[in-house]
Amino acid sequence: MSARIYMSSPDITQAEENGVLDAIRSGWVAPLGPVVDAFEAEMAAFTGREHAVALSSGTAALHLALLGVGAGPGTVVVTATMTFAATANAIVYTGAEPVFVDCDATGNIDVELLAETLDDLVSTGRTVAAVVPVDLLGKIADHAGVSAAAEKHGIPVVVDAAESLGAVRDLRPAGSQGLVSAVSFNGNKIMTTSGGGMLLTDDAATADRARYLATQARQPVVHYEHTDVGYNYRLSSLLAGLGRAQLERLPAMIERRRSWRLAYRELVAPVAGVEVFGGEDGSGGGTDHDNFWLTSILVDPVVAGFTTTELREHLAGYDIESRPLWKPMHLQPVFDGRQYVGGAVSERLFETGLSLPSGSALSDEQFARVTGAIDEFFAGRA
Repeated sequence: MSARIYMSSPDITQAEENGVLDAIRSGWVAPLGPVVDAFEAEMAAFTGREHAVALSSGTAALHLALLGVGAGPGTVVVTATMTFAATANAIVYTGAEPVFVDCDATGNIDVELLAETLDDLVSTGRTVAAVVPVDLLGKIADHAGVSAAAEKHGIPVVVDAAESLGAVRDLRPAGSQGLVSAVSFNGNKIMTTSGGGMLLTDDAATADRARYLATQARQPVVHYEHTDVGYNYRLSSLLAGLGRAQLERLPAMIERRRSWRLAYRELVAPVAGVEVFGGEDGSGGGTDHDNFWLTSILVDPVVAGFTTTELREHLAGYDIESRPLWKPMHLQPVFDGRQYVGGAVSERLFETGLSLPSGSALSDEQFARVTGAIDEFFAGRA
């Protein structure tokens, strides 16, 4: 039987193996040193930022960013409901109260609803520590609109760009928006360090504070002295070596995923009630595009005559992974009772969306297996 096909497996080559070996041979195995420094410098340059802090996860980057802007007990942080749980978890880590806002048709936070929510919170005396927009599935949010709504009240913006590294909007790369941005290098992301993330900012004090807290808040004295509670959040040098090789290959990996996006568009085009959920398909040269991390489809069951659950179960029969879009945070049992603003756009995307295998490590043969199984499903319902 053929091996299972995953949605987004790590794309690892000899270059990554060499990067890890070079890190080992450098003598810096701990989460400090020239390999980490180089990875931070390269990621800052790639995203157009002044400073980058390599961390153990994207969640850690969000946590430190939120602490840096004063999130804590007695404050609220406004964020998108259409996201992975890590976004909301990082808010709760600080002791702040998350307030969830619905998305628009793109899946990203509805800017008009966000502006109304901030007006209401401020008018009732709530202290809003931050706004956290999320770049959903590689699509950069309307950060100009988000920033305008936040700046009206002097509220900092912390961008969850965990899913969008390599995307471009308005000629600006993902990770360049907001006071602080957080990216993720988890195993299924557009590029990976196995586990890891990066905090990105143009503010030196914010970067310095994050580094300090991420290394157990150790004071610069000969003995171990601590005046703050810190965290063990720094990235290993070995993983930084892996990340440097991945970053160098990132444009090619994005282009590979783009080819799958175009093929999926062609596949579903003749099928009534089915459309690809994604942004512009341009690439390179500053043209706006998402990063093609995951290609997802939306299915109108009334028009199409089938549901995403039926398609997902069909693919599972061929040992092909697919998955619904994120279940909105306001529907998650752990966040039951938290404030939610909006309608049912995010709920509709959750019910009608399905993410398909999209990884750059997919072989042509594997992708043909996926499209063949989908084509068979469509033919059986024609």
